[in-house]
Amino acid sequence: MILKEVMDSKGITRYELAKRTDIKYQIIDNYYKNTVTRYDGGTLLKICLALDCEVGDIIKIKDLP
Repeated sequence: MILKEVMDSKGITRYELAKRTDIKYQIIDNYYKNTVTRYDGGTLLKICLALDCEVGDIIKIKDLP
């Protein structure tokens, strides 16, 4: 699953996740839209704790060309 799917399944909005994690909405939005180019370990930890999930639940690794 990607972050959007996990959040949707738990009924949590981007705004709510930003409040729960104390992460700026724009950063949450980038993860939600899967437009992040460099992942931050601290950010991922806060998101996982807030959503009670594992990193592998919110990040999908694509094969390189």
